[in-house]
Order: sequence, then C-alpha cells, then structure tokens
Amino acid sequence: MFGLVRSWRRRRLLRSPIAPHWLDILDHRVPFFADFDDGVRKRFLDDLRVFVHERHWISAGGMQITDEVKVVIAAAAVRLTIFLSVDIYNRLTEIVVYPSHYVHESGETDTVVFGEAHDWGVVVLSWDAVLSGLANQDDGHDTAIHEFAHVLDRAGGAFNGTPQLRAHAHYRAWGRVMTKHFDRLRDGDRSIRRTLRDYGATNEAEFFAVATESFFEKPESMKKRAPDLYDQLRRFYGFDPS
Repeated sequence: MFGLVRSWRRRRLLRSPIAPHWLDILDHRVPFFADFDDGVRKRFLDDLRVFVHERHWISAGGMQITDEVKVVIAAAAVRLTIFLSVDIYNRLTEIVVYPSHYVHESGETDTVVFGEAHDWGVVVLSWDAVLSGLANQDDGHDTAIHEFAHVLDRAGGAFNGTPQLRAHAHYRAWGRVMTKHFDRLRDGDRSIRRTLRDYGATNEAEFFAVATESFFEKPESMKKRAPDLYDQLRRFYGFDPS
C-alpha cells in the first residue's frame, strides 16, 4: 500500500518541470553534473527531485535550510544511486545539516564530527564539509559520499561493509576482495594507502565508505593499485568512472 502511494506521489511530482534555479545551483555547485549525457541527466534530475521531496530537512547549529542546501546534498546522494535505484534511500527519512563541523561531548574527550549516518534513518552533515568535498573532486575525501555510502551499506541489512548486491552470486567475490584490501590498508600497505584513506582501516563499514569515496574521486588510482576492488565497486554501482 505504501509503495503504491509513493509511486503515485512520484509520478505527480515528476509531471511538473524542474525549477530553473535548481539547474543553476547544479551548474554552479556540482561539478560532476556537467559530465552527464542527456539520458543520464534526465534520470539524475528525476531522482534528485524525489530525494529532496521525500526527506525531512532539519537545521542545526543555526543552519538555514535553503533550496541550494537541499539540491546540493541530494545531488551527492543520487550520484551514488543513479545506476542503482533511488529506492535504496526509502528508509532514510531525515537529513540534519549543520553549518560547519560539530562536536560530540563524551567524558574527557570531545570529538569533532563532519558527518554521520545513524541506524534509524538519519544522516547528519556539515554544510562546509559537503561543499569542500565537491570543490575537491580528486582527493578521495568527500563527506557526503562517505555518509551516503553508509546508508547504502545499511540497506543491505547492517553497517558491515556489504550493501545489497545485484545478485546472490556476487557476495563471495565481494567478501574475498573487500577483506583482502581491508587487510592491506590495516597493515599499512603503502600502495593501497595512495588510493584509500587510513580511516578505512577502522572497520569493514568504514572501509566500504572510504573505498566508495576513492572509486568516485580517484578511479584511475584504484584501477591501477587495486583492480579487483575497482571491479567489485564498478559492478555494484553500475558504471565505470575511469
């Protein structure tokens, strides 16, 4: 029943043209948008509108939620699912946005945070970190990509580094390849560290999120230094960014 209602609302939404100033925002703030051909652009824009309208957008720390904030963050999310399905985000209900980093107070140590994905359908982002990630498209560090990769991971059942793959037969190779390169990173392998941030050695979930950042931002490096890892991510995401 809920699926039928969602489909009806989406069809109704997409019958109207996209707001022209949304396209201006994408042209100004989202560098990868210019790379899409007409077919991909149409699907991207449809999914982007769905993503914006189906989330609750919540301000924190004095942040003002504008169309620019919604469109840019939605673009980062939909970039990951353009060849999958925007339905992967159906359980993601809230996007909380701070103007900059925020702090978790815990005992004697305060932790500076730029973004996080929660188990109960919430993503929290620093707007400054989102913009910084988009402005630097080849450093393998993008907070929005990282957190939305966690959402994809959770859609597979848990934060464990294994999202819902396209076929049951893919899981064995996925597990073998991911474990291999997670161990390389954890062991300090210099070659893999040129492609993946050390933070990926924290656990399997962080490894998948960090690998996703590099897949989108440093594809040639990953393809050279970890071709089997690159192939697994290419098969999952459904395209070849190199």
